[in-house]
Amino acid sequence: MSSKQAKRICQIIKLKPEAEAEYKAIHAKVWPGVLAALERAHICDYSIHYYPPLHLLIATMKYTGDDYEADMQRIADDPETQRWWEVTDGMQSSFHEGATGSLGVVPWWTTLEEVFRLD
Repeated sequence: MSSKQAKRICQIIKLKPEAEAEYKAIHAKVWPGVLAALERAHICDYSIHYYPPLHLLIATMKYTGDDYEADMQRIADDPETQRWWEVTDGMQSSFHEGATGSLGVVPWWTTLEEVFRLD
C-alpha cells in the first residue's frame, strides 16, 4: 500500500480469567519467529489491550501490504506461529459459535467495524 493509507484492523476476543497471568507473561516475551512472521506479512503498530472487568482482549494493528488475504495466509502457514497459537488459543474464548482456534474455518478473533477515525 505504498501510495495508499495503511489498513487498520481492530479485533476482540475473550480471555479466560484463569489465563490472565500466563497470557501477559507470554506476551511480555513474544517469540522472535512470531514477530518475524508478522513483519513479513506487513503487520506493524500491533498492540493488544486487556479490559479486566469483561476479560476482553482488544488488538489493533496496521497492514501495509498489497494482498491482505495472502499475507494472512502466510502467517497461518508459518510453523512458529502455529505453535504460538497452540499455546495462546487455549487461553481464549471466541465470540464466534463453532470457532475451534486460529487455524479453524470459523474466525477465532472478531474483527470490529471502524466507526470513527481522527488522523
